[in-house]
Amino acid sequence: MAGAWHIGIVGGSGLAAGLDLENAQEIEVESPFGLPSGPVTTGTLGGVRFTFLARHGAGHRIPPSAVNYRANIDALKRCGVTDVIALSAIGSLNEAMAPGHFVAVDQFIDRTSGREGSFFGPGMVAHVSLADPVCDRLRSALVAAVTAEGATVHDGGTYLAMEGPQFSTRAESRLYQAWGADVIGMTAMPEARLAREAELPYALLGMVTDYDSWRENEAGVDAAAVLAVMAANVATAQQAMRRFAADLPPEREASPIDRALDFAIMTAPAQRDRALAAKLQAVAGRVL
Repeated sequence: MAGAWHIGIVGGSGLAAGLDLENAQEIEVESPFGLPSGPVTTGTLGGVRFTFLARHGAGHRIPPSAVNYRANIDALKRCGVTDVIALSAIGSLNEAMAPGHFVAVDQFIDRTSGREGSFFGPGMVAHVSLADPVCDRLRSALVAAVTAEGATVHDGGTYLAMEGPQFSTRAESRLYQAWGADVIGMTAMPEARLAREAELPYALLGMVTDYDSWRENEAGVDAAAVLAVMAANVATAQQAMRRFAADLPPEREASPIDRALDFAIMTAPAQRDRALAAKLQAVAGRVL
């Protein structure tokens, strides 16, 4: 069934300034999973509704391991978004994916630890499919938009999500290469997992800022170099999002991800935790 697009944007390092939305309004959104990273800014780009959330909060005050990913995704769902795009700075483990390039990733390896990775738990057990964690429709549209802006973009790539906040050792960087990872970052997980549980198609457009620490006879990555490359690419990312909005079909056709929870909840109705069910109303109310 076709409907209207409402794109949620989670902006990472360098993109906290947002997207210069038209008719923008800043709104505080409460979540039963705690405080989101900050208020959302909702408005339009080319007539399409967008809602923006800065992942690290105002002034980049929240480190990757302390981001409340559950509250962020829950807040976007409560705002009525239909799809989520993450814009993130990433390091490269692949010679072909050079600083200044963009990567529309299609797979993840999760090496984070200690983060709340699911909305579900005791009293409400659910298992969603995550074999293909990225929405192909969104990814293809992002690739087309960045290409139209004249930037180099790679269609697909495996993202290694590390815990941080430190950058990789050289040994870790080489290990991740051996695993088949193409790029590395600190925030895509559990964000992508939670988006799937919330039945929100998700795509990640990464801006390559560095070659991590795997190159011999070169200095390892440092924050100053990352910031310099990000500054040069933010305008391109913003213009690409305008192009993305302009090129979306007039109506949004349904996605299989919209029904990711159809057969995911395992707990029998009589055994479900009522308090957890109440918290899950925005995320999973359709099937509860």
